[in-house]
Amino acid sequence: MTVEVSDHRRRARVRHATRVPSHRTFAALLGVVAAAAGFGTVFFETSLNRATDGITTVDVSALLPSVTPSAVAEDEGLDDPSAGKAVNILLLGSDTRLGEDNQDLGKGDVGGMRNDTTMIAHISADRSRIELVSIPRDSRVAISDCKMLDGSTVRGWTGKFNIAFANGGSQGNVAEAAACVMTTIYDLTGLLVDHYAVVDFSGFVDMVDAVDGVPMCIPNYVYSSKAHLELEAGAQVLDGETALAWARARTGTGLGDGTDLMRIERQQELLTNMARKVLGLNVLTDVTKGTKFVNALARSLTMDPELGDGHYLIGLAWSLRNFDTSNLYMATVPWQYAGDGSGDVLWTQPDAQEVFSALKSDQSLKDLLEPEPTASPSASPDASASAEPSASADPSESPEPTASPTPLRETEDDILADCVID
Repeated sequence: MTVEVSDHRRRARVRHATRVPSHRTFAALLGVVAAAAGFGTVFFETSLNRATDGITTVDVSALLPSVTPSAVAEDEGLDDPSAGKAVNILLLGSDTRLGEDNQDLGKGDVGGMRNDTTMIAHISADRSRIELVSIPRDSRVAISDCKMLDGSTVRGWTGKFNIAFANGGSQGNVAEAAACVMTTIYDLTGLLVDHYAVVDFSGFVDMVDAVDGVPMCIPNYVYSSKAHLELEAGAQVLDGETALAWARARTGTGLGDGTDLMRIERQQELLTNMARKVLGLNVLTDVTKGTKFVNALARSLTMDPELGDGHYLIGLAWSLRNFDTSNLYMATVPWQYAGDGSGDVLWTQPDAQEVFSALKSDQSLKDLLEPEPTASPSASPDASASAEPSASADPSESPEPTASPTPLRETEDDILADCVID
């Protein structure tokens, strides 16, 4: 079994460290959350509402399996409308070439519609954890039949996971594409996600540029003529176009074996550092920069109507205002190579299903995938009872109360300082 997991505190090391898959959509969404949580003012609410008016929202609920939703709290002011309930958001990066900007950034007009990245973002009910599970696009799975808004159906078959997005997007509608992915995930795992968000190339570039780049640790010299990418090894800040090329590149010098799994690792690291910067820098306190960031996202996002509503985003943001980025955890669905020379991967069972079951039951993925080692039993069961108190201990003194931890906030310099090249 191969399980890719990551924690944002790990340092990148050449050919050794697990650098994990990321997604631009989540960084975008977390940026909205961070900005709203940082401002929390009527001015920002007005700015956010104005920006979210530009988000394309499409209701695809009629295309999804009929599942009774859980009851949620009523929305009151800055209260989280989903308070007390875990939230699962499907995050998709589309390689659509619709629009001149996307054609230029995608290096040409390519027919059809695919998703470069698929992630499920899980926000725990107590808002203490954000976990992201990447689904490799080369996973060989049973693709569901896709319902379309015009009443037609696109038949599914067994193939690579990203066929679901392509089938749903066969009529050029990214919302229908997202619905097909949501249906396929449900049929495979029993998990029906609550929301979806899709971002395109230009939205990602604008997002990165709106916060003056994303700090990255490039572990070795990288060159890809196909991706128009060349990077020296070391700590550096990538602008929007360079970050996009880094996230999408598969073949070339310093890019590993050219598989989607290696690209997932780079994407996750990119996402992690984007989230760390957005949460830690002046997007949280600078209304002008924060509004610019949200406006950049709005131009290229497609969401369901609830997630795309400014009041919902503000409520969700407010509930995450004390979120500590050390509790941002990423993993990839447990997998193994098919072994037939196709390059496809198969989900390993029961491990893969346990991951999705943890999402459904709001259990910690880190506890599941990285359990703490069990302490060795004491040689003497009653040793603790017979142990003498320390001579220096004063039983009359009460221990000092532990202060509440301060949420981790990092500067760009802090993130770059983590870079260690072997």
